[in-house]
Amino acid sequence: MRAKEIEVGNGVALALRVTYLGELGWELHIPTDYALTVFDALFAAGADLGIRNAGLGALNSLRLEKGYRDYGLDIDNSDSLIDVGLDFTVAWDKPDGFIGRDALVKQRDSGVRSARMVQVLVEDPEPLLYGDEQLYRDGVHVGENRIGAYGHTLGGSVGLAIIERDEDTSDAFIASGSWELDIVGRRYPVRLSLEPMYDPARERIKA
Repeated sequence: MRAKEIEVGNGVALALRVTYLGELGWELHIPTDYALTVFDALFAAGADLGIRNAGLGALNSLRLEKGYRDYGLDIDNSDSLIDVGLDFTVAWDKPDGFIGRDALVKQRDSGVRSARMVQVLVEDPEPLLYGDEQLYRDGVHVGENRIGAYGHTLGGSVGLAIIERDEDTSDAFIASGSWELDIVGRRYPVRLSLEPMYDPARERIKA
């Protein structure tokens, strides 16, 4: 999480030691005037290392393997941070509180989690996930996959699904049963996880 302004060729950039891919790396935030200069300098420096461009499709695939959420795509303001597994980011003891704190505390203290976001991996490497695929447990509809991409490291399509029930959706409920996604009219077995399936210990990020 370090940040420092650096020179790149004849340009400047704010270098942030942060990743949205789940890999060791930096983000470079560059003023528009320096964009081409910095781009050319990076590609010149990385020529003998095989540097190449990668688009948003690659970014989406990598971040889904890591289970990273994308606000406005996988989650929105109708989801609570508890439902989507982001309550670890909440400063519960913030002196002046925050908008929605009372509702969030009530949900936390109830001990009931009717909605849970999970990472899903299709066990068959052929079908592709795009989003809106329906999720079943033991043949009963319990939610839907919100986003998907092919996970080249995991060897199959990966996505983020939301389970929504009237009862508590416990860890044991998620770990048991037979899970399937309906992909274009055919149901395929899927594996579920509350932890990132790729590098759950964050070893690569801290390398």
